[in-house]
Amino acid sequence: MGCGLAYHLAHEGWRDILLLEKAELTSGSTWHAAGQITHSTSSFGLGRCVDYNIGLYAGKLEQETGQSVTWHGCGSFRLAYDDDEMDWLRHTLSVGQALGFNIELVGPARIRELHPFYNLDGVQGALHTPDDGHADPSGITQALASGARQQGAKIIRRCRATDIRQLPSGEWLVSTEKGEVTCEHVVNAGGTYARQMGDWSGLQLPMTSMTHHYFVTDTVPQFLELETELPVIRDDKLVSGYIRMEQKSGLIGIYEKENPNAIWLDECPWEAENELFEADYDRVMPWLENALDRMPIFTELGIKREVHGAISHPPDGNPLIGPAPGVKNYWCCCGTQIGIGWGPGLTRELARWMVHGAADISMREFDPRRFGDYADKDWQVIKAKEDYCLRHEIPFPHFNRLAGRPVKPSPLYERLKAKGAVYEEVYGHERPRWFARDGVAQQDHYSFRRNAVHDMVAAEVKAVREAVGIMDISAFTKVEVSGPEAEVFLDRLVPNRLPRKIGGIALTHLLNRRGRIEVELTVVRLAEDRFYLVCAAFFEQRLLDHLAQQRDGEVLRITKLSDDWAAITIQGPQSRKVLAATTQAPLDNANFRWLSAQQIEIAGREIWAFRMSYTGELGWEIHGLREDMLAVHDALWAAGEAHGIADYGSFAMNAMRMEKGFNGAGELTNEVTLPEADVMRFVNLDKDFLGKAETEKSLEKPLPWICAYLAVEADSESDGHGGEAVLLGGAVVGTTSSVAYGHTVGRILAFAYVKPEAAVADTELEVVIMGEPRKARVLSEAAYDPENLLPRSDA
Repeated sequence: MGCGLAYHLAHEGWRDILLLEKAELTSGSTWHAAGQITHSTSSFGLGRCVDYNIGLYAGKLEQETGQSVTWHGCGSFRLAYDDDEMDWLRHTLSVGQALGFNIELVGPARIRELHPFYNLDGVQGALHTPDDGHADPSGITQALASGARQQGAKIIRRCRATDIRQLPSGEWLVSTEKGEVTCEHVVNAGGTYARQMGDWSGLQLPMTSMTHHYFVTDTVPQFLELETELPVIRDDKLVSGYIRMEQKSGLIGIYEKENPNAIWLDECPWEAENELFEADYDRVMPWLENALDRMPIFTELGIKREVHGAISHPPDGNPLIGPAPGVKNYWCCCGTQIGIGWGPGLTRELARWMVHGAADISMREFDPRRFGDYADKDWQVIKAKEDYCLRHEIPFPHFNRLAGRPVKPSPLYERLKAKGAVYEEVYGHERPRWFARDGVAQQDHYSFRRNAVHDMVAAEVKAVREAVGIMDISAFTKVEVSGPEAEVFLDRLVPNRLPRKIGGIALTHLLNRRGRIEVELTVVRLAEDRFYLVCAAFFEQRLLDHLAQQRDGEVLRITKLSDDWAAITIQGPQSRKVLAATTQAPLDNANFRWLSAQQIEIAGREIWAFRMSYTGELGWEIHGLREDMLAVHDALWAAGEAHGIADYGSFAMNAMRMEKGFNGAGELTNEVTLPEADVMRFVNLDKDFLGKAETEKSLEKPLPWICAYLAVEADSESDGHGGEAVLLGGAVVGTTSSVAYGHTVGRILAFAYVKPEAAVADTELEVVIMGEPRKARVLSEAAYDPENLLPRSDA
């Protein structure tokens, strides 16, 4: 990771680069890596990284540097034994198709043709990715280092850093065994040391070292006569790992699905260099036995090499790539459990972020600021163990990681849990997904196809559309900016007009210096000098950092309210009647206009009511002190019983925002500008704002892609999950970012980033869902209430 970043920073134009290595390059986790890489990923962003990496390993890096990486382009299979695994492969196939991969879904006959030694009993099919392979991790690292040096970077070996602290100037002072270095930017690429290195600077960087086995067999007689190398086999169900050739031997890698081993819980010993541990056969034996059953030609062979080494695991499995929380110019390039497979592509994006101000893929799933203060060491270990055990499980849509929960329950948590709430965790907060009823088990139901949850969500949508629904939205990030110069400060950051009147609400965005979208934001003016900012929960630290780093001496205060305030939303045609029964405040249009806020009293509590709607219905959001919100909720619920009030969760909210054609976090990312996201209706080009020049440049030239709103042909089984290929005339023109079934309109709805010629209204397209092209059409207006009359309706 360190050499990859040095290489890519140099190739992005920086020259004054210093890489410090405690021991020798490839020490730590790199030297004992198995070195595999595959196009088989359902993540669009990681897919782009992987494709770049394979191109780099397969020729470009060696040609550029003269350093061999020993590329083995043997291809690979990912096997499926049951229907759910086959559905996973079908979805991955569509993502790969969107990315232009050489990828196909094959049956047992084709697997046997290319790999005659694998036991295919029970196998339904496999994803075949013929351009995959494996390489020498040491060779890759040395080649990246060589490429960095050729561009002017300096690498010092046998030089351990001992401290990192920020100077009053904002620069960073790095203390080492050979002296001190002052730098503008510092990067933590410390591998298994990264967490304790973060401690030097007061940073909490969540990751835990987990140990992983692979075994190399004696020479396999059947391999001696082979003219071509066998494909790598990824057998997630039975082996929980991979099997491949290692020269003329076999190699078996295992991620056991129970009793995982965490080490160095406090810190990694500084004397560790090429550390391996004694093999723990008892821990891995069930999967090792399965591997031998799958590869019978290994059964009579001995094991000549046991590799049991440490790898960093972050709480959710994704590396930490990007700015450290709460500081400027301290970057994370660590927590990477698959450095060979992911490293160069991710370090290229980090280099672009550092040099140009934004990466070219969405970094939301890698941004270190996706974790908050709740991610302490004890929690990190719990989540790392969970992640290790899930390494070879099916990544179902909306997969819910339950270990270490709840973290930050809202005041309504127990009340809603007793009513059937199935929760998800967002930035530590517990948020209801949906509510179990009618005998459906109160747990996650996983599938790539519709299941019992589909009908539960349909009932919640129906309640909101026809009567009234109530939802706990306490997870939203809530920040107050106040003081004499708060308005001046915010006005130079946001592209939209700030609300001029007290109680005004504006929908807007924050941009980086490349004009890319950092955060979607709701701004409420609470007083002449007080503004209340609301955004998605997982952008909390990103918002706080953006505000802090853009501040230029203005007299103001930035106060995080997320943990002190809670919020409820009440939506639907009966919401005015319900709210009116709990407050003396007049709620008609003349006294409480659309997109306005007022301080009102409910159940004896002073709270703020915002008349706004993410569902497209008449409705209000209720924000106030955490300790008041349970009483407010109970009062609203009691008043709503006569009007058919029902609980709803994030799944129903998402379906309704798709029916209204509202862009969400999947569309508003750091890789797109406002024109590309098709949200220029929230922009005032008559004012100055951060990113304005880049926004105007984006308007002056052909856009590379545009966010289109699609209606997709529905069937009774599957709806899509995001990342699917979009076709025009049979050719790939883009990919979906969000997909959901619109229960009110009876259609699948999607947002997709497509080539401009494919974004024209009424254009006929196809979306590949579960391996099958579905007819789709570009919509010019919202599928539900296109004139937006319902939220504005009067008493």
